[in-house]
Amino acid sequence: MSDTAEGAATATEAPTRQRRRMSTEQAIEIFAIPVIVAVGFALYAWWRNTASLDSVELSSLEWAAVWLALGEHVKLTLVSAVIVVFVGVPLGIMLTRPRFRAAAPAVVGIANAGQAAPAIGLIVLLFIWLSGQGWFLSFSTATGKIPFLPDTVGFSVAVIALSLYAILPVLRNTITGLQGIDPTLVEAGRGVGMSNFAVLRRVELPLAIPVIMAGIRTALVLLVGTAALATFINAGGLGGILTAGITLYRYPVMVAGAVLVALLALLIEWLGRVLELIAKPKGI
Repeated sequence: MSDTAEGAATATEAPTRQRRRMSTEQAIEIFAIPVIVAVGFALYAWWRNTASLDSVELSSLEWAAVWLALGEHVKLTLVSAVIVVFVGVPLGIMLTRPRFRAAAPAVVGIANAGQAAPAIGLIVLLFIWLSGQGWFLSFSTATGKIPFLPDTVGFSVAVIALSLYAILPVLRNTITGLQGIDPTLVEAGRGVGMSNFAVLRRVELPLAIPVIMAGIRTALVLLVGTAALATFINAGGLGGILTAGITLYRYPVMVAGAVLVALLALLIEWLGRVLELIAKPKGI
């Protein structure tokens, strides 16, 4: 009897320890990353103000230039992320419906091919093709200038290329999350009189949210890193600091650009984790 009681106590204590461990991990992820980013940026600022830099390095790392490049990089990342989410999630939902399910492998294969292509090649070739077709002029005339966003062909083409490059994780995780739901739960929702849309909204999407948000977080990290290549089509971003360091053979400038991109990637990834916790329904 005592062995049975001890076994039962161990069985009940294990999930409790696991929940406590998971809660600790989540707390570390939420609170440690902003501290790391803040400390990293403080160290960068201290180095920038105390290092012995020549005139070329000082001009490349002027605070005004750094803030401008950082703002451009954030705009590229966030605008592309919004497009990826608003295209990838609905498309993934559509491809899990019976009418369009047969097309899912082909669509995912096309998205996979887009990500398999070299990012720099995709950005540059898309820029050459769209600018040669006069696409930007007709698009900007039809839509008008969007406030707070650069009204340049480079920025617009970079957003399209980045969105094509980062859509795969969101699309694939949306399909995987919805297909991984227990069919009996879906049938139970229909059994109590829910419509197909109600089942999707109240049963399927809440259960698939963790998997979908993991895909969005992956796409955010991809976008931050790939946005550095947008500088090759004059779209701005922190990639300009990196290329300046490489072109001018100034290693401090090159390392500074790499550090700023890494810190921004950590911050954006942290933002994705926070959004995942907010979007995740209680009890899941």
